[in-house]
Amino acid sequence: MALLLKPVSWKRMNDAVEKVRQRLLRVAATLKTAGVPYAVVGGNAVAAWVSRVDESAVRNTRDVDILLRRSDLPQAIEAMRAAGFVHRQVSSLGKAGHMDVFLEGPEAKVRDAVHIVFAGERTLPDSPAENAGIEEAEEADEFMLVTLDALVRMKLAAWRDKDRMHLRDLIDVGLLEETQVGLLPSPLNNRLQFLFDNPDS
Repeated sequence: MALLLKPVSWKRMNDAVEKVRQRLLRVAATLKTAGVPYAVVGGNAVAAWVSRVDESAVRNTRDVDILLRRSDLPQAIEAMRAAGFVHRQVSSLGKAGHMDVFLEGPEAKVRDAVHIVFAGERTLPDSPAENAGIEEAEEADEFMLVTLDALVRMKLAAWRDKDRMHLRDLIDVGLLEETQVGLLPSPLNNRLQFLFDNPDS
């Protein structure tokens, strides 16, 4: 079956980025109003930190990843449902169990979901470190942002292709330096050293 390609459009490209931004801001506003502690993590957190140094180095992402305490999930579900989101548990590719997500309505695609990351837990049983604590966040312009140190730990623990790419973005703008090697637990230190030793791999 031939793939139907639409014409190249700057508007569609800009719209795709804007939809992610608006989704993130809706979630942040909803959780703040409901009094649910949260922090933006993942690719959007990397973009936010990189933009503080060099906006031309910002990499767009379709993912919206939100850090929550598991104990706050019921309250978050109630608040998000009132805002029009739908809570789902979906199978997580390459991971055991499932992932909690919020969809912008029953017809929304999972690829456009808001992904929940649980604070203080290991994403995988064999992960070398726990996710950031909910207190490891600072107020940004329009949302709560995970601290840089916590973000680096989470990316080193996850260690997927996109996590290594995000860490290299932080290195490229000077937010992550080789002098920081040795300040982390052993498995994470080894991974960080690998990035400095293999900048192009």
